[in-house]
Amino acid sequence: MRILVVGSGAREHALARTLLKDQGVEVLCAPGNPGIALDCDIAPVVPTDGEAVTALATDFSADLVVIGPEAPLVAGVADVLRSAGFAVFGPSASAAQLEGSKAFAKDVMQSAGVPTAAAHLCTDVTQIDGALDAFGAPYVVKDDGLAAGKGVVVTLDRDEAIAHARACIQGRPGGAVVIEEFLDGPEVSLFGISDGSTIVPLSPAQDFKRVHNDDRGPNTGGMGAYTPLPWAPANLVSEVTRTVLQPMIDEMARRGTPFSGLLYAGLALTTRGTRVIEFNARFGDPETQVVLARLASPLSSALMACATGTLESLPALEWRDESAVTVVMASEGYPESPVSGAVISGPVESATDAVDVYHAGTSRSANGELVVSGGRVLSVTATGADLALARVHAYDIVETIEFAGEHHRSDIALKAAKGEIHVP
Repeated sequence: MRILVVGSGAREHALARTLLKDQGVEVLCAPGNPGIALDCDIAPVVPTDGEAVTALATDFSADLVVIGPEAPLVAGVADVLRSAGFAVFGPSASAAQLEGSKAFAKDVMQSAGVPTAAAHLCTDVTQIDGALDAFGAPYVVKDDGLAAGKGVVVTLDRDEAIAHARACIQGRPGGAVVIEEFLDGPEVSLFGISDGSTIVPLSPAQDFKRVHNDDRGPNTGGMGAYTPLPWAPANLVSEVTRTVLQPMIDEMARRGTPFSGLLYAGLALTTRGTRVIEFNARFGDPETQVVLARLASPLSSALMACATGTLESLPALEWRDESAVTVVMASEGYPESPVSGAVISGPVESATDAVDVYHAGTSRSANGELVVSGGRVLSVTATGADLALARVHAYDIVETIEFAGEHHRSDIALKAAKGEIHVP
């Protein structure tokens, strides 16, 4: 099977490396990055250019195209590929609005009877104060459009909330902001793969959005993740599949915009029950790295079943009886003002049997050195018999990789490993 993976981050690196473990699979990644280039061929392409991606898929004779990032999905790249006859893992532009518009997702949730936070949509700055007053602090302010995982502000500071809301509304033509009630309780990321009618859940994970330890500092695209969740209720996955994932797939189909691809539910396990924080229309980063580390079934078969409408006949997914932890190594100044150019040294090409180092914000300098070129630079992903051992494996490698200004959280999965997380 020849598979084209579209994207250039650690998520795509994990997808490519996992797909290559399947028998008879050949992978091309576009545009890829220096780390991915060590595992498979890469090709230059603008991921949001549907015609260019389709031409590349044609030249490669791709049997399946897997679209990693959200921007190409919202731009309709999957639609262009499907119209050219390719099997695609990734939703149409219409279905990808579940991520592209928070307001659209709220409307679908309401129609599907999916539990979520109460919210107000503001399209004018004069509406901001009233929406903030309706819910009080902590204030939850979300950019209605795509913001690379950094469009959400949760704060006790009203001035900060107002400033972010104004920036969302005034930052683009037709800008809007969603202001919500705050949801308490631990958060869970649950992925489901779907062919438009059936949805199959993957292993639940938890990620870490704040840049500093103890969930301090601004939101990021994600500083780490782990799976499984030893503290989660035993029936969490089945219950969320029944009350959230399948109803969303059914409602999208009813609307004539079936969702085929990866539906990512961000959940809060609150004192009033499970509530949806948000939906994404693609594999999350860094959760993908840990979820795929535990997958024992062939990933290529699962993604092809989604792309060809045959998910119902796919054998049940199997998972390795171990834990996985990802630690993100970030560049100086991230997330506010990432600094590029620092030379990276250490075991970035290969690690141990228990560790994968996935590249994200890396590139090659003119003299061939590996250098920093983005905010989230590397994802160090490790497995172990339990979370404590997986943490040891991950941080042992993190401490041997160096670049100027590097920073990372030292508390990824720490509370879970210590049994300090409890569901209200």
